[in-house]
Amino acid sequence: MPSKAAIEAAKLSVAPMMDWTDRHCRYFHRLMSSHALLYTEMVTAPAVIHGDRERLLGFSAPEHPVAVQLGGSDPAQLAEATRIAGDYGYDEVNLNVGCPSDRVQSGSFGAILMEQPALVADCVAAMIAASPVEVTVKCRIGVDEQVPEQVLPDFLRVVSEAGVTRFTIHARKAWLQGLSPKENRDIPPLDYPLVHRMKAEFPHLHLSINGGVTTLDEAEAHLAAGMDGVMIGRAAYHTPADMLLEADQRIFGARTLPKTAHQVAEEMLPYIEAHLAAGGRLNQITRHMLGLFAGRPGARHWKRILSERAHRDGAGPEVVRAALDAVSQFAA
Repeated sequence: MPSKAAIEAAKLSVAPMMDWTDRHCRYFHRLMSSHALLYTEMVTAPAVIHGDRERLLGFSAPEHPVAVQLGGSDPAQLAEATRIAGDYGYDEVNLNVGCPSDRVQSGSFGAILMEQPALVADCVAAMIAASPVEVTVKCRIGVDEQVPEQVLPDFLRVVSEAGVTRFTIHARKAWLQGLSPKENRDIPPLDYPLVHRMKAEFPHLHLSINGGVTTLDEAEAHLAAGMDGVMIGRAAYHTPADMLLEADQRIFGARTLPKTAHQVAEEMLPYIEAHLAAGGRLNQITRHMLGLFAGRPGARHWKRILSERAHRDGAGPEVVRAALDAVSQFAA
């Protein structure tokens, strides 16, 4: 069942990013934007079924609206993983049809599934039958020698006929032969016009565009051109203040004043204290905060202090306060 909150939040979302968008990162991002849709890292269906579910799926209520992204290509496994994830209270379950990593290819899921739209349709149909919330798909425009102008509309048609009405399209091909996962994030050229044409061709579908969006100005331009949503990736991680502090006002029309980066750092302190009290380590959280002051006075001091001290045994909130003091002194 589509979640009104998730659909509205999808106007701007933060991409699922392996090793980055864990629960600490999402909490940090949520302090900057109350409205943007946040995604988990991709978790495979077998891991959900057989692994440490709390570690893989646990999240805190303030993270809502939040979606879980699943990887897999076995309809029965994906249905079971969807049911399990649904019990955790996610607002959306997303199927990964875009990741180009070697591990994903060897498991016959991720971007390689662009070659098998009928299998993707079977997967999402099984997931929809098992899910209490909306099932969505994140895909590429094609892989390897595929012709995106032919492949993408066929993919959208086949998968939407299985019940999916919301897609996020990474506007690049994935070259599974010859490019590394890192190179696949930059080298294949972006084709925004093709994704925009898909919105015109499938007006009944909710389509978000992803890939290479590095400013809110660019996000606004895509929305003005008719896209239903924009998904931001690395820019949200490396320059979170630039991408998220004004997102509620500029993208969602909020009338509240945006926070400052300093306020966000202060608001992270109680969360940090609770994490440490539960046996966690400071750098598990602060590694996601290194870019908070990127492009702002004192950014180098902030990053240096956190990088040098947060990993030490016994490191606590005083490290963050010291970094904040250094930023304040430099800015003054």
